Amino acid sequence: MADKNIKKADIIAVSKAARVSPSTVSRSFNHPDLVKPATRKKIDAAVRQLGYIRNRAAQTIHGIRSGTIGLIVPTVDQAIFAELIQSFSEAVEDLGFTILLASHGYNLEREYALTRKMLEHRVDGIGLIGIEHSDDTYELLAQQRIPALLLWNYVQDAPFPCVGSDNYQAGYLIGQHVADLGHDKIAAIFPPLDGNDRASRRMDGVVDALNTAGRAVRSDWLLETPYSVADAKAAVASLIAAADCPTAIICGNDVLAWGALHALHKEGMSVPSDMTVTGIGDFNGSKDFEPSLTTVRIPARTIGLNAADAIVQLIRTEGQAEVGSLVETELFKRQTSGRHPTARAELHRR
Repeated sequence: MADKNIKKADIIAVSKAARVSPSTVSRSFNHPDLVKPATRKKIDAAVRQLGYIRNRAAQTIHGIRSGTIGLIVPTVDQAIFAELIQSFSEAVEDLGFTILLASHGYNLEREYALTRKMLEHRVDGIGLIGIEHSDDTYELLAQQRIPALLLWNYVQDAPFPCVGSDNYQAGYLIGQHVADLGHDKIAAIFPPLDGNDRASRRMDGVVDALNTAGRAVRSDWLLETPYSVADAKAAVASLIAAADCPTAIICGNDVLAWGALHALHKEGMSVPSDMTVTGIGDFNGSKDFEPSLTTVRIPARTIGLNAADAIVQLIRTEGQAEVGSLVETELFKRQTSGRHPTARAELHRR
């Protein structure tokens, strides 16, 4: 059993054990990029040996940074933001910070409450997903003058710097692809658009691309379902049970596309011979799905890495750094998309 009377190690003890100055130990914690790797290794060994724990509460009382960055995402229940969270977390750790993570379940009022809680914990900066947030959240961040960054969706005139992709362009690319394949009986399955600027921008892009090609999604074939394989599977099962059904299904993200593919397989429909299915995101597993999913890549890992660098720059310059970047999307044509049956027949006759 540990002896409770043993005095807890402090920064002086760490500096003596590592044979460096206390200021070097402090710098290693707060600005690791300014300390040589060999010196950081010695300090880390001393910290482990002594069981030293930094007193963040005391530091924040004296105006020193807490070393934490708040990241509030809509969900951690699906693969949608997993790669982003992972890359962001690893990158900020390399820069001397850790993340405080929360999810609001696509509820912007809950997001506001979580933002307040993170500010109460004295985070050094906050990252939010997307552009659409409540006026109260935007006003709170402005009042507190906290370094804030918007991730995933890029818009030039957003209230705070953005690191993300153009979701409108992602939707346009996939809509154009389906139209180019000759499909005119097109359905769309998207998550609820209210309060979700990523999904609504993608939908706008799909609609505009189809309109440009003289196509449209039939109103009764425009379905909204939660981010769930099971819900998408059920929606597609109902869609194809009707006598008249589409030849292509455009899904607002890969999770919904996976559900669509499961439903079609269960009903014995061939993809893409009987039905074209497309997604958006290119999540881990989409390339390896059978058949592999046609989708537009939203480069989540790159967004996470760029966002980590941007938010740390904002923190270290007290919001004065010029940050923000557009991460390009890319269409990947794979096995789930094929030409409309009529278009294929005409091609063969040629």
